[in-house]
Amino acid sequence: MTEERRVHLSRSARPAYDALEVFSRTVGDLAAQSGIDARLREIALLHSSQLNGCAYCVRLHTDRALAAGLTADEITQLAVWRDSGVFSARERAALELAERYVHISDAGIPDEVYDRVGGIFSEEEYVAISWLLVSINAFNRVAIAGRYPVPPRRATDA
Repeated sequence: MTEERRVHLSRSARPAYDALEVFSRTVGDLAAQSGIDARLREIALLHSSQLNGCAYCVRLHTDRALAAGLTADEITQLAVWRDSGVFSARERAALELAERYVHISDAGIPDEVYDRVGGIFSEEEYVAISWLLVSINAFNRVAIAGRYPVPPRRATDA
């Protein structure tokens, strides 16, 4: 099947996609009420999208990360966060959890990760970040399966 003929899930089954969007808004509200700020949220969502290889969501969440106050330098450091000194303990915990949710089939959330991340986040924050990660992984799969286009930006688009 060529890209031109590929099924676009969000258009082909709009009620399902609408439900996913409602779910995403609900999860976003839960995160905000739990004290997860936009910066932390976007760090987790952007890194998940990078790991999943979702070009569409990487662009979307890069824009949102910039709007949330991340610098270009911080965004470039996401790929090497373990070796970088630019992220706080909370941000590093969210990045580690993001990796575990992307690669959930490898070992689930190992006890040592759960304990380490749980020592940084409250239970409410852990739950909120987990739901954010469930949501972004669903959106990544929809966009990747549909090969959502990511055309070059014109200088006026950036």
